[in-house]
Amino acid sequence: NRYHFVVVTDPAKRAAIGAIYKRVFHQEHVPLSGAGGQSLTGSMPRRERVQESASYLADHLGQVPVHIIPCVETRFENAGTFRQATRYGSILPAAWSLMLALRSRGLGTAWTTLHLYHEKEVATLLGIPDDVTQVVHLSVAYYTGTDFRPGQRVPARDRTYWDMWQHTQ
Repeated sequence: NRYHFVVVTDPAKRAAIGAIYKRVFHQEHVPLSGAGGQSLTGSMPRRERVQESASYLADHLGQVPVHIIPCVETRFENAGTFRQATRYGSILPAAWSLMLALRSRGLGTAWTTLHLYHEKEVATLLGIPDDVTQVVHLSVAYYTGTDFRPGQRVPARDRTYWDMWQHTQ
């Protein structure tokens, strides 16, 4: 598998990607629904906190100092499940490992995909060839604050099946 990381630091290109993302978020993307749940802090329901955070990112993405777009050298139109899984099976762990490495160096990241609604527009902006697929967009910046805590997750036992689908122990 051949994968690549396009690192974008040019202010005009970051602003253009941010404008695309903002347009998708506010005009084309259906707002988060079903995120439900109680707030981790008790101050605001979880769905509202997630929506507020997502909206803030959409409005400010172009100002984030570094954008990274992991890509693979292939297109997935009409590709079978095996081919897709094989290609994504290399780039997704690589992107996640990059995020962990950045975090260990005091940098925060956000995994986003809304720009993919207009993948060709971003490809043109960045000179990405037609036979390359953008997989994700990582915004990278130094974080502020120290109030990190584990994210609220569904218990593993509710998502883990033994020997057949939906068979839990």
